Amino acid sequence: MLYYLFQYLDQFFKIPGTGVFQYITFRSGMAIIFSLLISIIYGKRIINFLHKQQIGETVRELGLEGQKEKSGTPTMGGVIIIISTLIPVLLFARLDNVYVILLIVTTIWMGAIGFLDDYIKVFKKDKEGLKGRFKVIGQIGLGLLVGSVLYFHPSVTVREMPTNVAVHAEVSKYDVKSTATTIPFLKNNEFDYGKVLAWLGDGYKKYAWLIFIPIVIFIVTAVSNGANLTDGIDGLAAGTSAISVLVLGIFAFISGNVIFSNYLNIMYIPNSGEMTVFIAAFVGALVGFLWYNTFPAQVFMGDTGSLTIGGIIAVLAIAVRKELLIPVLCGVFLAENLSVVLQVAYFKYTKRKFGEGRRIFLMAPLHHHFQKKGYHESKIVTRFWIIAILLGIFCLVSLKLR
Repeated sequence: MLYYLFQYLDQFFKIPGTGVFQYITFRSGMAIIFSLLISIIYGKRIINFLHKQQIGETVRELGLEGQKEKSGTPTMGGVIIIISTLIPVLLFARLDNVYVILLIVTTIWMGAIGFLDDYIKVFKKDKEGLKGRFKVIGQIGLGLLVGSVLYFHPSVTVREMPTNVAVHAEVSKYDVKSTATTIPFLKNNEFDYGKVLAWLGDGYKKYAWLIFIPIVIFIVTAVSNGANLTDGIDGLAAGTSAISVLVLGIFAFISGNVIFSNYLNIMYIPNSGEMTVFIAAFVGALVGFLWYNTFPAQVFMGDTGSLTIGGIIAVLAIAVRKELLIPVLCGVFLAENLSVVLQVAYFKYTKRKFGEGRRIFLMAPLHHHFQKKGYHESKIVTRFWIIAILLGIFCLVSLKLR
């Protein structure tokens, strides 16, 4: 909203300083400052409100050190992240940008699913929360919406420009609809999902949505569930997510800047740079949430936060055409997911073969395995953060490592 106000003031009144709002870097800086302040200042008030409403976490007895002390800690703290993200976005982002609109819808959509799950757990006293099938239906619905918008919306394009055309020339005619994505670590590193259907003949491109949309649905579902599983100890999900989102912010800024994308020889995606403002607000909200969520946590994000985080990361990665980097960038999420899958599969296999179930890990997800081994959760979280930083740097290096 402020973007349009200052644009009007600059255009008609030429007030000094109002033109600075046209710069994505300035608006991103303002967004991260505002989101930090909102999450820190008003986060405490939200926590106090949750306390008064007796919205406390019921902790299952898993035999973990310090677990009993967490009982009664307010949950649904993901509301802090959502509010602290959306207010700066509404103030500083261009609200006519299709990517920004899509991210706002994702935030509200996944936040609503998570909130409903937490509401059932807390107020209905049902530890299972929202039935798994309804969560999956919600995730599939979002994936279907995101995939359809990214495929059919006319503003979602990539620039396929011949090498002999000057960077600053009028080149909008080279902006085309495409389902191309980036394959990391390869020299000729663009792959078009539509080519999977090349066997259909010359008109195969009009059926590319049959491949693209299911892939989007799978990624949204997988990443949101991965973030949900990672949210198990104080500061783990918020900290690792902030690192991943920051890396995606760099990708978004570079991909949306014709000069930087040309210099780094990566895909230029018109209008995608505006996502940087949303990402800045989201990072600020996550870091601000950590103010209250680090050990010992004063609030838990609950599914309201974890599902929202996973959904946003998935949509960001798909929008900047870096979704194939997700297994590396979100390596912590992947490890947590795999630990659960392997644990359950191995237990069922050994129970069928030997008559009793055996386990690979002392407990799953993976962070609980290290807790069982006697590591303090602060040490586990810090080390997972370090791993997330290393993975993020490795992803950034992939820009030139081909």
